[in-house]
Amino acid sequence: MQQRKPKVGCGADSAAQEIPASPRMAVARHSWPEAEGAPDDLPVSRKKRMALDQKRWSTVVNIVLVAFVMVVPPVVFVYGGGGVAPAVWIAAAKAQLRRGAGDGSFPYAISPPDKLLGGLLPDGLDEGSCRSRYESSMYRRNPARKPPPRLVAKLRKHEELQRRCAPNTDAYSRAVQQLRAGEGAESPECKYVVSISYRGLGNRILAAASAFLYAVLTDRVLLVDPSNEMDELFCEPFPGTTWLLPRDFPLASSFTNFSIDTAESYGNMLKNKVLRTDAPGTTRPPPFAYLHLDHDYGDEDKMFFCDDDQRVLSRVQWLVMRTDLYTVPGLFLVTAFQEELDALFPERDAVFHHLARYLFHPSNHVWGLVTRYYRAYLAQADLRLGIQVRNFDPRLAQSPLVLQQITSCVWTQKLLPEVLAATEELVPVTGAKSTAVLITSLRSWYYERIKGLYWDRATATGEDVSVHQPSHEGQQQFGKRSHDGRAWAEMYLLSLCDVLVTSGWSTFGYVAQGLGGVRPWVLHKPSNLTAAPDPPCFRDVSMEPCFHSPHVFDCKLKRGADTGKMVPHVRHCEDISWGLKLVDPEQYKG
Repeated sequence: MQQRKPKVGCGADSAAQEIPASPRMAVARHSWPEAEGAPDDLPVSRKKRMALDQKRWSTVVNIVLVAFVMVVPPVVFVYGGGGVAPAVWIAAAKAQLRRGAGDGSFPYAISPPDKLLGGLLPDGLDEGSCRSRYESSMYRRNPARKPPPRLVAKLRKHEELQRRCAPNTDAYSRAVQQLRAGEGAESPECKYVVSISYRGLGNRILAAASAFLYAVLTDRVLLVDPSNEMDELFCEPFPGTTWLLPRDFPLASSFTNFSIDTAESYGNMLKNKVLRTDAPGTTRPPPFAYLHLDHDYGDEDKMFFCDDDQRVLSRVQWLVMRTDLYTVPGLFLVTAFQEELDALFPERDAVFHHLARYLFHPSNHVWGLVTRYYRAYLAQADLRLGIQVRNFDPRLAQSPLVLQQITSCVWTQKLLPEVLAATEELVPVTGAKSTAVLITSLRSWYYERIKGLYWDRATATGEDVSVHQPSHEGQQQFGKRSHDGRAWAEMYLLSLCDVLVTSGWSTFGYVAQGLGGVRPWVLHKPSNLTAAPDPPCFRDVSMEPCFHSPHVFDCKLKRGADTGKMVPHVRHCEDISWGLKLVDPEQYKG
């Protein structure tokens, strides 16, 4: 059928009004099977189905798969390591076969679930207490990066350290006793880094990942402050122990008030000569040091990223870290860490991808939010497009210019089909693709208009487009359990999409793209209120988060420097020009 040229704009006047949802948009053509098994009833006989299959698919492989998936009576599919593969994996195979083998648009690989994520995860943890840990691979279409063997071995070794020194061990009790006494240990049996949980959920996830990598590099036990729902949103990542800081920890009542002015901060101890890099072993180390790596940290605090200062910090048993940043790119500039980092992460643009998939597993409650929504609205689509809208300027909360920017991005990059004028219609195309659009935003305004646009007008290609938004909280609510639970579920749902469009500067989008292993299209942050950015978006060179407030200091030359030009795999971010980002040097073009 000849396609007509789309005629619809995307300003406020041309945005369609919201129309009541069609049953087809909310309910699948057939009832969607639950995770435990295959469909209970098949309306087409085996003989007839096989005849149709032979006409529709030309290859022997497709015929076999269709017969297996569509015809065989209900069975239970067992995957390596135990457990049951959910029906969403079966549906993904059906969707791929509907496309046809020769379709090159948005290809995705279908493979059996990889329970341990290529060895990244340890085996043997209780599956009932944390379903997401071993089920997550069954919901992903995008192929994940394979963890390097050195990283896998290092993680197993670190798990042993956590078990030996974490809370409820004699080693931890002795370390806490010394801290209470205000004594610094000369040769501590175990060393610790405590990650303070604060600010938004995206910031807390990036901060915990940064603290974990630092702990791995320095042979420290990671303990995470359980406040702000960190103990309720995530499963325990380490087998046989906990990563949660006990609530009776001696500094727990005070470190929430730590700031750049805290006397025990590393920067202030440098200024006051309590700690010295020119004579690191001449004085007894303090019982603890506070690492103020927040967005407002000072020049002395930034010395954390220098080799001499790391030698000083290595003697301190307890480090308490407060940051709202993804500081990992800064660790790649510390000379003492570079050799091991090169071995652990030969693919520099996949560091957070590996760290996040290892550390952050939704609790059972959050996983229920994820999987129920996935099965109901996303699983049967041929393509899943995630659009994350985050406006930092309240004047853009409901902006026709931002709406124009979003539609311009998805249309010019061919992520969604354009729409016809309201008076034009196309005869439905047999076998046309279906796309499910997942929108996450604090408000429903953009969702309502994009949904109305695709409901009120036919697409120029004849494709079906459904638009969904799980929640709209209105504004960010720090420390509220229900808000953070839904935010975590929506980050995870975004990570399950095939293609992502995210908002520049947003940690919410950073987490989703890293978990999903997706290089997103990024919406430029609007610079004014009179015109939409042109171009509207760019393809990010890396799925890594951006380090928003890096140090600008050459530790060797002891002078200011552009840290985005020191090593080929640490470059400036495009969404924040002064930020730093880990990249694959072969893909980075400056």
